[in-house]
Amino acid sequence: MTTTRITPPDPEVWSGRTDADTPEHLRWHQRARQGIAHEAAQQTPQNASRGDGQRGADQDTASQTAQTPAVELIGFSCDEGVRRNKGRVGASEGPDALRGALAPLAMHADFGIHDAGTVVVPGRDLEDGQDTLGHQVARLLDTGNPVVVLGGGHDTAWGSYLGRTRCDRLRDQRVGVLNLDAHFDLRQADEPSSGTPFLQMARADQEAGRAFDYTVLGISEPNNTGILFRTAEELGVEFLTDEQCQPCHLDAVLEVVDRLVERVDAIHLSIDLDVLPAAVAPGVSAPAGYGVPLETIQAVCHRVARSGKLVLVDVVELLPRMDVDGRTARAAARLITTLAHDALSTPPTGLAGNTTGERHE
Repeated sequence: MTTTRITPPDPEVWSGRTDADTPEHLRWHQRARQGIAHEAAQQTPQNASRGDGQRGADQDTASQTAQTPAVELIGFSCDEGVRRNKGRVGASEGPDALRGALAPLAMHADFGIHDAGTVVVPGRDLEDGQDTLGHQVARLLDTGNPVVVLGGGHDTAWGSYLGRTRCDRLRDQRVGVLNLDAHFDLRQADEPSSGTPFLQMARADQEAGRAFDYTVLGISEPNNTGILFRTAEELGVEFLTDEQCQPCHLDAVLEVVDRLVERVDAIHLSIDLDVLPAAVAPGVSAPAGYGVPLETIQAVCHRVARSGKLVLVDVVELLPRMDVDGRTARAAARLITTLAHDALSTPPTGLAGNTTGERHE
């Protein structure tokens, strides 16, 4: 019997300073609470009992809201994947910590924030949780908006993969995966975990006759065994080490990103926060002894989001209980707001871009 459930968004998590309600004063928490209130209004019993005229007006409003450019958020609260991978557990607390870090940030583009709540896996049925997440991600992708999944361990990425392979929007599209991570996460194991998602993707793509196009930036050579490098080579994975991703090599890093963008129709970006140096991201399961500077990661996020092909993002491995001064959550929130602002201010260029086909200023 499954214990997985979907909890609605908590408006109290979306809180912060309010200067005014005019566009130039807006922060993420104001726009997110607007979205939550709108969804609640659409689901009230009073709406069901209204006359045809009022229902028609409500449907028009809902249609306009659905067509408004927005970022679709959904959380994945689960510790089982990290536990199986023998890491420090606590990533289940990540989704609301990320929401809290996003809440006070300023809005510098006119887009909505739709919070679909959180898939909660309180027990050990990781696979059921990932399946549930997959159904939710598929639904959100079919809105035509970019989707951001707030993890959770890196097992979150398999749930995201299930969603993108189930949705109509990406059917017959070539999707490239860009993983910002200190680890390949191509581990061969008896059961899925936070260390296996990309090998799972490779095998599933092979079975389905799809190309597996996987690029990793930030690999820590001492933290990946020889078998992982060999597996990456066999799968044709393109990667750069953390040493090759320092700011002095930024042009070469962006060339790798550009090559991926050019050969695919859509991008699935996965950000494991342990790619960052431990001083910037102490709140992760496996803090980096070296890491890739935030400057490089931010530049990569700009490049991908401005490509017009970014459709799906995972932000994973936040461990709030170990996050000194909330540093990791703040860094993650900075990256998320960069991705959302850039993606929704750039015309889609891939076949799987925003379904409105318009530039979102």
